[in-house]
Amino acid sequence: MSIDFTLSEEQLGLQEAARTFAAKTLSVVAEVIAPIPTPDQRFYAIKPFYQEMVDAGFLKALLPTAVGGTSMAQLDFALAAEELSKVDINTPTALLATGLGLQPIIRFGSAEQQVTFLRPFTGTEPLTAAFAFTEVTGGANFDSADPAATGVQTVATLDGGEWVINGAKHYTTNGTGWDGLGPDVMTVVCRTDPSKPPQESLAVIIVPRGTPGFEVTGVIDTIGHRATISPRITFTDVRVPAGNIIGRPGDGMEIVRKAFNWTASAIGAACVGRMRAAFDYAYEFARTDKRSGPVPVINYQNVGYMLVDIKTRIEAARYFTWKACHHFDVTGGDDEELGHMVKIFCSELSVQVVYDAMRLVGVDSYTDMTPVAGIMQDVLCFPVYDGGNMGVRRRQLHALLSRPDYDPVASAQGRLAAPHPPM
Repeated sequence: MSIDFTLSEEQLGLQEAARTFAAKTLSVVAEVIAPIPTPDQRFYAIKPFYQEMVDAGFLKALLPTAVGGTSMAQLDFALAAEELSKVDINTPTALLATGLGLQPIIRFGSAEQQVTFLRPFTGTEPLTAAFAFTEVTGGANFDSADPAATGVQTVATLDGGEWVINGAKHYTTNGTGWDGLGPDVMTVVCRTDPSKPPQESLAVIIVPRGTPGFEVTGVIDTIGHRATISPRITFTDVRVPAGNIIGRPGDGMEIVRKAFNWTASAIGAACVGRMRAAFDYAYEFARTDKRSGPVPVINYQNVGYMLVDIKTRIEAARYFTWKACHHFDVTGGDDEELGHMVKIFCSELSVQVVYDAMRLVGVDSYTDMTPVAGIMQDVLCFPVYDGGNMGVRRRQLHALLSRPDYDPVASAQGRLAAPHPPM
């Protein structure tokens, strides 16, 4: 039986629907947010576009059928994400961040937790979720075995029938909600006992919107993803029911890894979308602009060869993303290898591709006369966010390659590179 990369009629229809939606709805996001000076107000301004994504079923597609979702396959989600991200990165990122915030509940939540916290997201309201992961000192060492002053310093203490959470996080995408008061659901990575290593104490606890003690203390502005919110948040004696913990103390290690497994290949699709946006502009420029010469610049070998290289890289990134998404689907989300590789490869490739598009277009690409500089600002984020390539993604792959049960060819054959959970 041969390997077939042909999309089904349903997938082609999904791709076309996402492309049409992006052209009709998301194409005006840039002009809406451009004059807005502050990052929080830019984020609030995309709420109507997020609402239209909810109305179109994109949020519901992330949720399991058991709670009323439509449970879109990761590969199908990537097909849509590429089309959406080609036009706008901000609104799809809000959707991705909601999916990340809900992943711990989707993958590890009890049936009661899933009904309580996931079912509202299958409705028509533009609900948001957030994953409160990154400590103010960084997130790479969340699994540090030193129980003292390293790793996660946000602590949840059991007091009778409640967890009491204290600590601070930043870069918590969607962490403001649409009004500065927080998202509808937040999953918080914390330690239940600061004297124990994370293997025994790391936990993920659900904090619903409106819980006293939660506060947004500031918003970090970013050079790209201009309407993606990156707040600083604090937890001061935040009390939630004891039943809001997902699994048990120590399960947070696996929950965090699996949550970032989900985002990895989806980000690959977003990278492909932004690369396509840069290529399309550079290609049209080359076909139509003579730069005061006798013929359009595409007729010159250097320009033609650069376009060939850019397009080749985009194709390679797309099919690697598809492979990783398919592997995620067939392994039930347990992939520990291809997703991380795709996140690293596509994010770093996107910076090179957009840079080459800038070189091709010339100095105008460094101004606001073309969209290319804005695309560069967007792609520069990909290697450092959502589990930075150096601190998190390569680190996890290094740990995988160091395991005695690692199989270098397993992922290529649709199997897990290391079939047993790490100790």
